[in-house]
Amino acid sequence: MKILITSDWYSPAVNGVVTSVKNLRRELEAMGHEVRILTLSQNRHSWEKDGVVYLGSVAAGLVYPGARLRTALAGKQVRELVAWGPDVIHSQCEFSTFFLARRIAGELGVPLVHTYHTVYEDYTHYFSPSVHFGKKAAAVFTRWAASHTDCLIAPTGKVRMLLQSYGVTKPVFVAPSGIDLRRFQHEADPLRAAVLKASLHIPADRFVLACVGRLAEEKNVEELLRFRANLGPGYTLLLVGDGPDRKRLEGVAAGLGLESPDVVFTGMIPAEQIADWYQLGDLFVSASTSETQGLTYAEALAAGVPVLCRADPCLSGVVQEGVNGWQYQDEGEFRKKLAIFQTQPHHWESFQKNARASAEEFSSVRFAERVEAIYLEQIQRNALRRISA
Repeated sequence: MKILITSDWYSPAVNGVVTSVKNLRRELEAMGHEVRILTLSQNRHSWEKDGVVYLGSVAAGLVYPGARLRTALAGKQVRELVAWGPDVIHSQCEFSTFFLARRIAGELGVPLVHTYHTVYEDYTHYFSPSVHFGKKAAAVFTRWAASHTDCLIAPTGKVRMLLQSYGVTKPVFVAPSGIDLRRFQHEADPLRAAVLKASLHIPADRFVLACVGRLAEEKNVEELLRFRANLGPGYTLLLVGDGPDRKRLEGVAAGLGLESPDVVFTGMIPAEQIADWYQLGDLFVSASTSETQGLTYAEALAAGVPVLCRADPCLSGVVQEGVNGWQYQDEGEFRKKLAIFQTQPHHWESFQKNARASAEEFSSVRFAERVEAIYLEQIQRNALRRISA
C-alpha cells in the first residue's frame, strides 16, 4: 500500500502524537508499505526530506502550547502527493493538516482514517474561560471532524465511549498506540543510575517516585507535589520533562516547603536517554486523568518500572492491580499502596518482570498490524461503495 500520514506535529517536536506517528511509519515500512508524511515545519519555510513534506507555519500557542498553523498554500505539495497516489490517508490532527488530508482523500476517492489523540474537553483552560462551554464546543468540533472521515481510531475504549457520547456515528476502532519496546528493554545499569542520581544530588538511599511527561496543567502534577509534601523524609519526586506549567509548579513546590532532593525538576531529556530516567524510579507515578492512552505508562512498564497512577478508564488492560502496579482514587489510597510496595522488597523483582511482560501488548509491531487491518478494511469498503454507486 501507499499510505499518507498527516500530522500537525512531527520531529523535532516531542509528544505522544509524534511518537505514535514515527513508530507507525517505521513498522509499516518494515511490513513493505510505502509511507509518506505531510506535516508542519517549525518556521514559515516549506521543504521535503526523506519522504516527509514540511509546510510553512506560524506558532499558535494561544490555541494550545506548541500548536502551529499552516501559512503555506501547499498547492504544489498537494499536487505532488495526489500524483503519487496514496491508497489511504491517515490523519492524526484535526487542524491545519486535516483540511489537506480531506482534500487529498476527496480528489483521489480514497478512505480517510483519523486517529483521535486529544480529549479536547480536558484542555478547555487553553481556549475557553467556561468549562461547560468548552466541553460543548469540543463535542461539536469532534462531531464535525469525524463526519469528514471514513472511520476513526481510538487508542483506548475510554476514548471510543467518549466519541460515541459526542454523537459520532462513524465506525470507531480501538488500536492502542505502540511503543518501540527495544528502547526500554535493556536492564538497568546500577553505575549509570548512580551517576545520574549523583548529578541530581539525590542520595543513594532515597525512594524515587518518577513522573515522566509534559508539565502542563491538565497533567495534574500539583497533586503529586501535595502528596510528596505529606510523605515525610526519604522520598524524591523526580519530574522528568518540561512544559508550560513548570514555573508555576516550581512555585507550588516552594510553597509546600519542597526543595531538592525532595523534588527534582530535570527539564527536557533527550529521547534516546529516556529509558535510563524511567529506571531511576522505584515506582512510576502519575496523577493525570486527561490521557487518551498515556504512552508513558507503557514505556515505564517496558523499562521494568511498576506504576502507581490515579485511576482512569484509559488504564484498563494496562495496570494489573498488585501485579505490575496499582491505581489509586485519593491520597489515602496512594499512601496505602505505596506502603504495600515498600514493605515487599522481596517481590520487587517479580513486579519488574511483570511490568516488562505486560508491556508486550503495546509493541509498535502489534500497533502497526492492527492499523494495517483497518486500512485494508476501509479500502475494501470504499471499493464496494464505488461499485454499488
